[in-house]
Amino acid sequence: MKMSRKTIGWGALGLVAVAVAVFAIRDHESNASNGGHGGPGGGMPPMEVSVATVAKHTVPVYIDYVGTTEAMRIVTLQAKVSGHLLEQVAKDGADVNEGDLLYRIDPRDYQAAVDQAVAALRRDAAARNYNQSRQTRNAALAKDGWVAKDALEQTGSALQQSDAVLAADEAAIRTARLRLSYTDIKAPFPGRLSRSLVHEGSFINAEAGTQLNTLVQLDPIRVTFSPSERDLIAINRARMSRDIPVEVSLGDANGAKFTGTVSFVDNAIDRKTGTIAAQATIANAQRTLLPGQYVKIRVLLAERPDALLVPKIAIGSGQMGKFVFVAGADGHVEQKFVTLGAEIGDSVVVEKGVAEGDAVITDNLQKIGPGAPVKPKAAS
Repeated sequence: MKMSRKTIGWGALGLVAVAVAVFAIRDHESNASNGGHGGPGGGMPPMEVSVATVAKHTVPVYIDYVGTTEAMRIVTLQAKVSGHLLEQVAKDGADVNEGDLLYRIDPRDYQAAVDQAVAALRRDAAARNYNQSRQTRNAALAKDGWVAKDALEQTGSALQQSDAVLAADEAAIRTARLRLSYTDIKAPFPGRLSRSLVHEGSFINAEAGTQLNTLVQLDPIRVTFSPSERDLIAINRARMSRDIPVEVSLGDANGAKFTGTVSFVDNAIDRKTGTIAAQATIANAQRTLLPGQYVKIRVLLAERPDALLVPKIAIGSGQMGKFVFVAGADGHVEQKFVTLGAEIGDSVVVEKGVAEGDAVITDNLQKIGPGAPVKPKAAS
């Protein structure tokens, strides 16, 4: 029996309709037995996520700059007396304290000058004793007229001259000893030496200004930075009531921090840049910071109460901007776009977008989305 094409087409459509109906009935029964789609044990079980509660904190208000380190003091070591260099006591690059011996010039010529000055003092002291005796004797004889008044005055004058000579001799000894002390070249302040420019046996010419080495003070150390005109207003306001604390870091992996205070603000703004030169004095006990380094400097201006903090790891980024996922009271994810402020350690200030008490999701951010069911737990 030959069937028409129209009859075959209607038969195929009937079979498809029956199959769809059977599938719908089975799906409905499955959902009914499991408590409905999306519920416990449903096709999309809630994902366990860690949450952090948004809370209010008092946070620092600061401004960040890039600065450069400078030595508090730097001197070129030169000798005040000439002679052959006998010894380099401190090694190249050594850390030294104030008064430490660095170099020694041959002292024999200067020791001889001291001995000579001491001998001259002894000689002139003997002459003074003789003149004293003559003066005493002539004064006694002059009372009875045995010595003329002119002779008495002469011996008195000789005694006074002897006193002057002794004073000159004592000054000569002090000068000779001072020049002898210059043969020991000592550190004028604590710091670090550079590479020596002279070596044992070299002739040191004081008049020519022979340079021996360079000494740099490292603790404390200065950091120079350039606030803008707007920042200057805030800095001056803060300086009126207290010293402004600063924090300096190198930006390295170990996160070393150095603290200090703003110690100098210049008296004129650079018209070309619209900034002003400022300096902070930084404690550098380990002498880690060296002159000429670029550093990050954070200037603490004030403290801000009731700031909302959110962990950095909870911040997401998309085409619409920064956002966080919040675990809602109904157990579903809510996406909130936020405006961020300053970073405080592992957290960031949220200026707008969240409220105190929000449960911000901090993990599995790549596996969830708005409306997804979640099971929140406190972040460790």
